[in-house]
Amino acid sequence: MSRYPNERQCVTLLDRAGCTKRVIVHCCTVKAVAVKFAGMMDADMKLVVAGALLHDIGRAKDHTVMHANVGADMAERLGLPEELVSIIRKHTGAGIDDLDAEELGIPKGDYIPRTIEEKIVAHADNMVSDNRIVPHSHSVGKLRMKGSDRGADRIVALHRELSRMYGEDLDNVALSLGDSPALTALCVAFAGK
Repeated sequence: MSRYPNERQCVTLLDRAGCTKRVIVHCCTVKAVAVKFAGMMDADMKLVVAGALLHDIGRAKDHTVMHANVGADMAERLGLPEELVSIIRKHTGAGIDDLDAEELGIPKGDYIPRTIEEKIVAHADNMVSDNRIVPHSHSVGKLRMKGSDRGADRIVALHRELSRMYGEDLDNVALSLGDSPALTALCVAFAGK
């Protein structure tokens, strides 16, 4: 394995961890969006691919907001590189600040995406609902309905920051992939098994 697991290795890790077909297809869809974003930014594409594919590995064991911590712990036990573990830990929304962590009962820690790869994967995830591509306002609206205005504001800010870096509104970029982007044959094969 190179520094970062490739697509086949990532999908195999998701499958072996016990992720459902639905989670695997979601992760593959997030990867398609993240790759589109990263193509015009100065990001490590192999890290973006691995981070997007593995961001929800924790959903094999947990479907609460804690899935990011569970997934990061799983990735550490697998011996994955720290920068990949960090993407998994920080992918929820546009990050979770100290006050949100306390309110949600999440252990203290750094959950704000800081590297370009962390930001790309987190935001690509914000723009995928199940296996459909949605505008960022979808995630913003869901958070506002839950009373999480700080989290919603962080998504808006992240969207603006990455859109500026890309040179175009990322809603247009993501939606150009269609409602459900074409997935690689590997992802389709795993989803169909």
